[in-house]
Amino acid sequence: MRNSVPGEVWPAWVATVTVAEFAGFAVPATAGALTAWSAAPVAAGTLLMAGAVEGMLLGWGQAVVLRRVLSGFPVRRWATVTAAAAVLAYGIGLLPSSFAGVWPHWPLALLIPVAVLLGLALLNSVGVAQWTVLRHLVPRPGRWVLASACGWLAGLTVFLAFTMPLWHPGQALGVVILIGVAGGLLMAGTMAAVTGVVVRSWSRTSPTELGPAPRPGGVRR
Repeated sequence: MRNSVPGEVWPAWVATVTVAEFAGFAVPATAGALTAWSAAPVAAGTLLMAGAVEGMLLGWGQAVVLRRVLSGFPVRRWATVTAAAAVLAYGIGLLPSSFAGVWPHWPLALLIPVAVLLGLALLNSVGVAQWTVLRHLVPRPGRWVLASACGWLAGLTVFLAFTMPLWHPGQALGVVILIGVAGGLLMAGTMAAVTGVVVRSWSRTSPTELGPAPRPGGVRR
């Protein structure tokens, strides 16, 4: 049984997910700025933990809307897999700087394929993790993987286009954090707007097409 009509879902998703991701992204943005001059293991470990917080908040925000669209939606499982995927994504993102003394010496024939594979893994990490939850709940769950990747690609593009021209060496810490957080808000809104298109389509699908209902006595968690 669905609790939201199609016209309500997209704006609710965009608003809720934007706030959740914005709040979540503020954690690693601040952590990254505070540990910029720390030892590499400390900075990386802090950023990975902050990424887990971001993923948990994002997953929770998404679940607030999805439980209105999909009956018996497993909120805790969704938030957990999203947090794990965020840690993986941050780990992939840290690889270039962690191996900065190695990859510049690779031939282009090796560097380009590796960069493409890592980029695809990063963009698809969250969507694939969430697919493991959606695959029994919605028709054609693979669409979510594509939508999620497109959403993050668009969001990251907006983030970089906004922040890179504004960040400069020697800036005050507060300015660095403020630019990053503002870019995070733009990224969050862009990602939410793109992924919300698929969520809206689920609210237009008949309950029988959305997948099996929870078993009696077996509430999804």
